[in-house]
Order: sequence, then C-alpha cells, then structure tokens
Amino acid sequence: MHDADSHDLIRVHGARENNLKDVSVELPKRRLTVFTGVSGSGKSSLVFDTIAAESQRLINETYSAFVQGFMPTLARPEVDVLEGLTTAIIVDQERMGANPRSTVGTATDANAMLRILFSRFGTPHIGSAQAFSFNVASISGAGAVTVEKGGVTTKEKRTFSITGGMCARCEGMGRVNDFDLTALYDEDKSLNEGALTIPGYTMDGWYGRIFTGCGFFDPDKPIKKFTKKELHDLLYKEPTKIKIEGINLTYEGIIPKMQKSILSKDVDAMQPHIRAFVERAITFQTCPDCDGTRLSEAARSSKIKGVSIADACQMQISDLAEWVRGLDEPSAAPLLATLTRTLDSFVEIGLGYLSLDRSAGSLSGGEAQRTKMIRHLGSSLTDVTYVFDEPTIGLHPHDIQRMNELLLQLRDKGNTVLVVEHKPEAIAIADHVVDLGPGAGAGGGEVVYEGTVAGLRASGTLTGRHLDYRAQLKPSVRKAKGKLEVRGAATHNLRDVDVDIPLGVLTVVTGVAGSGKSSLIHGSVATRDGVVSVDQGAIRGSRRSNPATYTGLLEPIRKAFAKANGVKPALFSANSEGACPTCNGAGVIYTDLAMMAGVATTCEECEGKRFQAAVLEYRLGGRDISEVLAMPVTEAEEFFRTGESKVAAAHAILDRLADVGLGYLTLGQPLTTLSGGERQRLKLATNMADKGGVYVLDEPTTGLHLADVENLLGLLDRLVDAGKSVIVIEHHQAVMAHADWIIDLGPGAGHDGGRIVFEGTPAELVKNKKTLTGQHLAQYVGA
Repeated sequence: MHDADSHDLIRVHGARENNLKDVSVELPKRRLTVFTGVSGSGKSSLVFDTIAAESQRLINETYSAFVQGFMPTLARPEVDVLEGLTTAIIVDQERMGANPRSTVGTATDANAMLRILFSRFGTPHIGSAQAFSFNVASISGAGAVTVEKGGVTTKEKRTFSITGGMCARCEGMGRVNDFDLTALYDEDKSLNEGALTIPGYTMDGWYGRIFTGCGFFDPDKPIKKFTKKELHDLLYKEPTKIKIEGINLTYEGIIPKMQKSILSKDVDAMQPHIRAFVERAITFQTCPDCDGTRLSEAARSSKIKGVSIADACQMQISDLAEWVRGLDEPSAAPLLATLTRTLDSFVEIGLGYLSLDRSAGSLSGGEAQRTKMIRHLGSSLTDVTYVFDEPTIGLHPHDIQRMNELLLQLRDKGNTVLVVEHKPEAIAIADHVVDLGPGAGAGGGEVVYEGTVAGLRASGTLTGRHLDYRAQLKPSVRKAKGKLEVRGAATHNLRDVDVDIPLGVLTVVTGVAGSGKSSLIHGSVATRDGVVSVDQGAIRGSRRSNPATYTGLLEPIRKAFAKANGVKPALFSANSEGACPTCNGAGVIYTDLAMMAGVATTCEECEGKRFQAAVLEYRLGGRDISEVLAMPVTEAEEFFRTGESKVAAAHAILDRLADVGLGYLTLGQPLTTLSGGERQRLKLATNMADKGGVYVLDEPTTGLHLADVENLLGLLDRLVDAGKSVIVIEHHQAVMAHADWIIDLGPGAGHDGGRIVFEGTPAELVKNKKTLTGQHLAQYVGA
C-alpha cells in the first residue's frame, strides 16, 4: 500500500468546544458518518464548531493577509489534535439573508445565466445583461472632463448612460408602499410634546436636536397647525445640509428616511415592535407599472420564443427546465448546458415547484438548505468533506428517500459526508454513527457510542433505544368544539381552497414539501386575531442576549432584587448601570487582531461575572445576581418557588421553560451558543404566555431527538387539554399518529399541489392509503 493511501481517517482528540468534554473520535474518510444525540448534546459543536471550522480556518490562512481582511475571521477551536482534515463544504440550515432584493434566482446564479441568455438572443435587443437586472437602475449623464495630452490641457464633453432593468416606480422591489400618516404622528401634539409615534424617533436624542435646530418648522406648534410647506418639509424634504450647534448634519424628511432605514429590510427580519408598527402604518401593494415582476418595460419587451425574462422567472422551475432544453442556440451551448444542469438539480433535489422570482427570505429552513445544496450536486470536486445540518428538515417521508440517494451519491464520488441528523430513515443509511450524550447541555458532550447502525440499535443508548420506536394511533380522538373557516385560500399555489379547521383539538397539516401547507396556514390562519404563531425563523439576539433577557424573565428578577435591597432595578442589568466598567458587562474583553481571529479573554475585574463588585454585595435568598444567572432552569424554578426568594412571575416563565424540555439551560447562557432545536423550544416557551386561543406551530420537531418528540407530544396534549386549539404543520409520522385531525395537501408539489386531498382522523388516513402521506403513515404504524 502506498503511504499516500494510508490517510483514511479524520482524527479528533481532546475537543472541548462549548459543552464537549475532551471528546476523541476517529471518522472514516470517503464514508457517510451520521452524528446523533439529543438536542444540545454537542453534535454541532463537534461537527461544525470543531471539524468544519478548523478546516475552513486552515484554508483561509492560505490566502494573503490582504484577502483575509475581507473574510470572516475564525478562531482555532478548543481541541488538542485534528489530523487528516480535508476541505470542508458546509451546507447549514441558516435561513437565507432576508434581503428583499434576494430571490431564488439571484441566490443560485440561475438569474445571472438567464440575463446573459436574453441579452444575446432576446428580440428586440435592448442592451447588455444588466439591462435585464432588477437591481440595476437606468442612469445617464453628461458633463465636461479635463484631459491632459502632450502637455496641453483641454476640456472635452462626455456623455454616459447605463441601461438597467429596474422598474423605476418600485425600484426593483415589485411592490409599492403607502403611508398612513395618522400612524406616524399625533397631529394634536407638537414635536416637543412627542407627536411622532415611529419607533426610535424621540426628541431627546439626535432626532430631537435636528428637528429643533433645522428651522424648517416650529417644534412647539401642533402638527395640525403646520402650513403646507412646513408639513412637506417634515415629511418629504430631500436631504439638505444644515448646521446645528456648530456640527454639520443632514436633514431629511421622515418618509424618505424611513424608506432608506426601515423599509430597506425584509418585514420578517424586523424586531417585533418595528414589524408591528410597519404592518400598522404602511400598506404594500403590487407595483402597477411592472405587475410585481420588478423589471422595466424594456426588459419585459425583449423575448425569446415569445417568453420574456419575467415570464421565465415566474415559471415553475421544472417547466422552465423544459423550456430551456427546447432552445437551440449552438453559439450558447456551454451556457445552456450549465443553466439546464442548475435547473435540473432543483428538480432532482425536490425543489422543482419553486420559481426563480420567489423571495429568498420566504423559503423555509429546509428549502433554504436544499437550495444551497444545488451548487454541489453537479460538482466535479472529490475528496472533500461535505457537512450537512439535518438535510431532511421540512421533507415529507416520501422525499427523504430522494435526499438519502443524493447523500450516497456524494459519498460514492469519493467524498467524506458528515451529517447531523435525528430521523431514523436517514440514520439507517450511515456507514458510521457517532452518538453524543447522554443528556443535553452540561449533561452531554460525551461520545456514548461509535460504530455501525446495527451496533447502535443494540447499544442501549437513548438514541439506540428510540431508533425503532414507533408512535401508535390513539384509540380515541378528541371531538372538535367549533371550527375555523377558511374560504377561497389562493396564496401561492393554493387553488381556491375551502377548509374547516376544527377547534379545541390537535390538528396536523401535512403533505409533500411544496404542496401548500405553509401557504394555507400562514396565509389564511396565522394572521387572525387570537392566533399565536411560532415559526422556524431564527431568534435574533447578540452575544449579550440570553434565555433570561429573551423570555422577559430578567425583569421580575431585577425588581425582586431591587425591592429586597432597597436599590434601583437597573443595577441588576449587565447591559445597564450594574455592568462591570472594564468589560462593559460582557464578561470578556474582545481584542481585535485585524485579519487574525479576535481573542476573547475573561475580564480580570469581574472574573467573567459581568457585574460591578458593589452589585454582587446585594443578595436575594442568599444568592447574588451572577449566581442566579448561572443557575440551570430546574434549580432556578425551585429557588423562585418559595421562601424569601419567591417571585411568582419568574416562576411562571421558568415553569414554561422546563415544560418545553429546557430545564438544563442556564439563565445567563448566550443565545448564540444554543442549538437550532433549543432556540425553537425557547421561542415556543415564550409564546406560550400569550393569551391566544389558537397556536400555530411550524415543524416543531425541527432539531428534536426521537426522545424529545415524545416530550413535545406531551406538551401539545397539555396545551389542548388546557382549552387551546393547536395547529401543527408537520411531516413527522409520530406527530401525525398522535393527531386528532389531519388535513393532507397535495397530491404533489407546486402546480401539482395546492388542493386538499384528505381530511379526517389518522385512523381514516391509514385505512384510506390513497395519498402519499397515508401510505407512509400506514407503513410507519405497521398497518
């Protein structure tokens, strides 16, 4: 055997990232390795934060310091030895950027290829590829330029023009907005009296100084008494240079300023209070000039075989692939071949139902992950490490088989495939399994089993015991106490759907990916009054955020500390007056080393406790605030239940956190260190406090171990028994089997779906077996 062929293992020794406890594993190369274990056991810490992170860091170090300055800086993971690494390609679940200008086409380069195609062969010819881009505006200009030739300076007249494809009316957004002025200000008040009701626009900051010193209007005069010019200057004035107290500033009307700041973001990516304001104050409608296509009239007029680029982007991708295949242009053969391959990859991966003009921010976590996979499917690269984070998320059991085949194809080309996964169907195809545990958080971080799938079944670990677990159909189901009527639902691919969703029971909405489940529920149910929606969107929080701040738990705790010690609550916030002055309440001091990874060192002043020493003198029930934040949820629940440390409001929130299975989290753990499953359950615990009568959960089993799914079903039962109605969008057969009522959409995806193919109890669905879901559920429960 040649020495070069002997390096067939990736060796990890002494990994200590996050909660890992000196983990050592040896992973076979050119094989499919699946990592399992309960949510929070350390799977992502080992795969993403150790193996993949070190591989990427080493590759980045091969570039010059200048190039590294533009790249994300990565610190070396906490690990003793990492040997045998190959180039890592990470395909994670992070939602695609919520930029409103980003679409499926722009995110996968399919749009770029279409633009080149239309610029070469579209008739009439209107310009280069950017003439078909909705992100490029048409501009022209003229002027004199000074040119020096042979020692003589002359002036020459120059003109230039750029033809872009952006619709001038909506600026390439596809929609126009209209402001409800009554929601922006209270016309009976003056500016100094707080007339503005826009989040962040207060008179005691810079805005106040600008409004007071600009001189365009009187800040003490009620807005209803403003002249037309004064009102225009307040709302619409173009950017104008002004000087206030010797400082050069720019004054701009409220509406253009909001369009640049608030409205340049995707509505779904906003903080809740800003989103509520936007939904109240601004109405969005399809742009009448471009009909929502985002493109100028010229870009829409150029066609190939009667199809414009706007028509092509609106087509379902499976249909577009057929249309591209029918084009016969020998001079563009390489372009057509690449475009066809990209579009075929969409169909192959089960996303043929999307269209290229679909907003990237509207894709679910599973769809976003599969869209990122498109780039790698036809790749000629071999001997690389592909790292997947639960690739079966958002997939119907029918589609999981297809995903398994794709993972095996990547492996069979000679690649190492590492997959973090919970679904038994996906674990079953592994060549090698690493099971982490035994628990979550501080109770996890150890390898409890390493070997084959057959060995895992016999190992007696939590995963091994649950691998063949199958939920059974309930002997009897609850009776509905009313119904929620949906009539004529036509969002996305829905075909005028009429359905009655029963209330007071557990309803599961299912169907293959792209059949219209989310369109039905989020489009027609989630927006109603009294409906609490828990979606898959990521929790937004900095490294200063933690479960205590996110759930609102810190508020009653601070007040209790303040009351017990006779001081003000702000002292007990590490983001306010109580913060350690050296590290500003971060607990660590960050040193920026330019293109090298920054270093975080524990603050010597507060020893990482984040508070001033004086604040730690104050106690409640014998504990200081830093000790309380270091408690796990279960311990804190006990602490705040009785005695002098009894805080009913805090206990109620802790109770809900324990209820969703997060009893092991510490109250002060940064949100950035939580796993995907933990974040979703944190969101669920927070929303359980809302007073809604109907709960909508979008794939709550995402990131949950088989054992945790049982706990989730218990939680859903408790919600229903407490008089709530629970509607779950879900593919997991255990949740379907546990339902009182199932609504199945299909029969296929995209324009082959959008219809109700079954309504009834799980037992009836299993008996029926006419739908894909029915067949898979029958197989699952062994009927």
